[in-house]
Formats: sequence, structure tokens, C-alpha cells
Amino acid sequence: MSTTTLHIYLVLTPNVLMLDYAGPAEALRMARDMGAALELHMCGPQPEIVTSLGTGLTGLQPLPAELPPHSLVLVVGNSNEAEDYATESARAVVRWLRTAPQADTRLASICSGALLLAQAGCLDGRHCTTHHTLIAELQALAPSAQVVADRIFVDDGRVLTSAGITTGIDLALYLIEQVAGPELAARVARRMVVYQRRGTHDPQMSPWLAHRNHMHPAVHRAQDAITREPQRDWSLADLAEVACVSPRHLTRLFGQHTGISVVVYQQQLRIARAKDLLSRQRLPVERVAGLCGFASARDLRRVWRKYEAGSPVSVRGSA
Repeated sequence: MSTTTLHIYLVLTPNVLMLDYAGPAEALRMARDMGAALELHMCGPQPEIVTSLGTGLTGLQPLPAELPPHSLVLVVGNSNEAEDYATESARAVVRWLRTAPQADTRLASICSGALLLAQAGCLDGRHCTTHHTLIAELQALAPSAQVVADRIFVDDGRVLTSAGITTGIDLALYLIEQVAGPELAARVARRMVVYQRRGTHDPQMSPWLAHRNHMHPAVHRAQDAITREPQRDWSLADLAEVACVSPRHLTRLFGQHTGISVVVYQQQLRIARAKDLLSRQRLPVERVAGLCGFASARDLRRVWRKYEAGSPVSVRGSA
């Protein structure tokens, strides 16, 4: 989770696919309004464009000559790539992509936006993806890239690419989780009524966003509480009070709507937090265990074996 404002530049070209733009943009806007350190810029080679629905977008900022530190350029896809990306507007974006990004600029694409990244040489030697109908074309444009055909989105460090359409929302929630944490990402997903989020290794989900594909408010209240403090020794009575139901009723509702128990849910979040700490910080396993709510390193290892291969030390060693 970062406290530095992330500047996101959504790059739009004529005939932009409306859902590629509106879905992720609204997710990011909601996150910003909820307190995420995000600043959004809608830009392109033209100040006004017509979208795939025939409606117009106005007030677009020009492509910036210089990008500020800690920026992310998000190239949004189009509805007719063969024609749209043969235009001068698309060529202008490609030229800009070759020169504008700085050493710390991250790049991302939604759907066919990956084709523009490829034309600019931004995907050379990287793992990436795009809409399933454009996989062969992307590979032809970026022969040295490792194009993945069966992923919702791919995070290759500096460059993220998504399969497009609704998966742009998955990518946006992933970015929100990185910037503002899993709780806020879950709140955005709930507000958008898209609870089941898919991750970079779909069908695997982020533990922080999994088991939210339901609409029961009491269960969400309990999940929100655990997400905020996974290390806390939550009793069923404490969670039931937060959820405004009886302990027995919460147990039944939780299993019915998530498919797992309260204990398993908390264990999964604790293990996810432990993995993050072990991979990012050089802390002793005993210290990580305490920070994540485990009684000891031995207790951490015992629970770890239920959900993960290897050991906590192996995760730290691969960081």
C-alpha cells in the first residue's frame, strides 16, 4: 500500500470501446473518492473523440510532453482495431509511448490497447496478454514477447496487460489494492456489485477479494472487520456483534454465502499478509507470525501448510 499519489493517465483514441474505458475509470474514480492516493487524467491525441457507442467524449487533455514521477499510463482498447489503429491518432499515441515514459513509469493496457504498446516496443521480452481474439496479432507485433492466452491480466512488473472488456475492471481493482490496500479494493468491488474478482493467475483469486461474490450485508460486515484487522483474535461473538446477528446465525450465513468457515477465511487472510511481509521485508519468521496474529512461528507453519506449498522461509528467499 502506497501513500504517494499515483498519477494515472488513461489514453483514449477515437472509437474507444466504451466499457474498456468506463468500467476501469469508474473503479479508479470511486477509489479516489474513497481516499485512495490516485489522480486521474483522461488524455489522448485529440480533445474530442467519438466512442464505440457513437456518443462523444470531450475535454480530453493532450498527451503530456513529460510524465511526473510515479505515473501509470493506461492505454484503453478500441472496438475496430484494424481500422482504428491505422489512423494518425493511433500512430501519434505509438510515437508518444516510445518517448514519454520515464524510468519509473508503469504501463498498462486494456484489451486491444496492448497492440499499441506492442507497436511502440513496450512489450518486447515481456509476459503479456490481450483479448482472446487478438492473441495472434499481438504475438506478431511483439515476436519476443511471451504472450499468454489464458489470463485475465498479466503483471510483468513495469507493464500490466489485461484481456479487456470487463477484465479492465479486474485490472483496476488490482491496481487499487496495490495503492490503497485490500479493504478499499473490496469496498469498490462491492459498490460496483462485482464481488468475485479475478486475478493475474485466474482462476486463482486474491485472498483479500475472494469469497465476496454475494450480497449479504451481515457477512460483508464480518468480512470487512476481519480484513481490517486479520491479526486480531476475533471471537465469533465479536464478529457477530459487528455483523448485527447472533453468533449461530453468522456461522450459518458465512458458510452459506462464502462456502467456507469464518476460521478458514481469517486464516487465509493471515497467510496472505504473512506472504506479503515475508516477500517485502527481511523480518524473522517469528516476528511475522506475531504481526499476523499467530501464536508462534510454529503456529504459522502449521496453518501455512494448509494453504501453501513450500515454507515461509522459501517465500522470503525468493523475494
